[in-house]
Amino acid sequence: MNLGDLLHGVNVIREFQGREELRDGTAMQCLANANDVKGVFADSRKCKRGSLFIAVNGAKENGGQYIRDAVEKGAQYIVCENIPENEIEPLRNGERDIVVYIIVKDSREALYKIATNYYQNPSEKIKLVGVTGTNGKTSVATLLYQTFTQLGHKCGLISTIANYIGDKKFTTNNTTPGSIELNELLNNMVNEGCKYCFMEVSSHSIDQERIAGLKYEGGIFTNLTHDHLDYHKTFENYRNCKKRFFDLLKKEAFALTNIDDKNGHYMVQNTSAQVYTYSCRDIADYKTRIVEQSIDGMQLNINGTYLNCNFIGEYNAENLTAIYGAAMLLGAPHDEVVKIMSSLHSVSGRLEYCRGKDNIVAAVDYAHTPDALENVLKTLKSLKPQGGLICVFGCGGDRDKTKRPEMGKIAGKYGDKIYVTSDNPRTENPLVIIDDIKSGMTQEIREKTIIIPDRKEAIIEAIKEAQPNAIVLIAGKGHEDYQIIGTTKYHLDDKEVVKTAFEIKEKIR
Repeated sequence: MNLGDLLHGVNVIREFQGREELRDGTAMQCLANANDVKGVFADSRKCKRGSLFIAVNGAKENGGQYIRDAVEKGAQYIVCENIPENEIEPLRNGERDIVVYIIVKDSREALYKIATNYYQNPSEKIKLVGVTGTNGKTSVATLLYQTFTQLGHKCGLISTIANYIGDKKFTTNNTTPGSIELNELLNNMVNEGCKYCFMEVSSHSIDQERIAGLKYEGGIFTNLTHDHLDYHKTFENYRNCKKRFFDLLKKEAFALTNIDDKNGHYMVQNTSAQVYTYSCRDIADYKTRIVEQSIDGMQLNINGTYLNCNFIGEYNAENLTAIYGAAMLLGAPHDEVVKIMSSLHSVSGRLEYCRGKDNIVAAVDYAHTPDALENVLKTLKSLKPQGGLICVFGCGGDRDKTKRPEMGKIAGKYGDKIYVTSDNPRTENPLVIIDDIKSGMTQEIREKTIIIPDRKEAIIEAIKEAQPNAIVLIAGKGHEDYQIIGTTKYHLDDKEVVKTAFEIKEKIR
């Protein structure tokens, strides 16, 4: 792509060829002659001959420190906020490469504008729906993807668990990819004929402008609770970051918000989009009532239509209402949507059940925030399991520490027996994390709490000791098939451990 087209809309301050500043017509001629940029990267390790590298200043690192590596890898165009002190012009095949430095006011802004330019604004060629909130993002985005796929449309999905282009699955490292990867992914979806894309929008991606420059057909707000304060510092910062997603929606888009959450109206108070509401408690555009429920599912009444589904709990009723509302706003046929919703099943690691002998049910769930843990425990407690409700959980290391005592308190409120164990301890001492959890427990709660730092051992012990007709909740990791100890990932899948535990329990009967 021509460099001038690539830099369209970017606030360029100056251009340098080597250390010589290009002025007036010389600069424009330089840009005009750069007709063959071989790729755009913000990761110096991916650079190749003739590519453009954007040195992005992040929260923890200055992108300028990677310029030398990018140039040595072959990058010939460097977008940065300051020209490096030491000129870098590598010698290749006996000839010296000329490196062009483009100085910009804001490297993050330049990144998303260059990314959208390079991939020719793919979000304008697909119906993109973003889902944001603390809990429920993965379920809502994934189930919308499944619904519209079953309606006969080729769809894309960008989520915590995996990315999909049609039926092709791709691994993911972040809930929401970086600007370049995101635009590339959307471009590939367009090229593969996808009509819709449903994506999770994380607070980190909003704050870091990874989603900036994208055109959304609509946005969905699920809820807002205590999370990511290690990054955002205060709840107000976190809330306002989420709100910014709706502030940036265009007037042609829809904003579908959960008014059962106290922040539901706040999220959309300044949006230009057309606002619609959903609720399980109040009058709303899309209103749901739970008629009845059991461990196997529930019957809902959504806007006067009865629906039997394979989910339980008010939070899942809210998620399904969001899916129904979004489908209606996207013009999907009502009766077909209801039929498909009746056949949907839980997303991987979201309240997935495994039954053992004596009617013991083990439920694996991703709940790793106070609100999510309370929602799932409250739902399971309402089923009044005769053998009691057992909770196995921990908290992640190197993350928001303030939620640990709160989660300990919540586990004790609903659990008849609690096993406190490790989640992903990362570089923290697991026993220190466990002590933080215990600090929120009363003496009464501690008396029914067992500490087993080894997660596999804790799950096996909880199921082995479970009474007939008990429910055992294993919370925190859900779909994850690994555990991070130190900086190393080790294989650990809660669902696999549950099956092993039931086999062990059967042998010792």
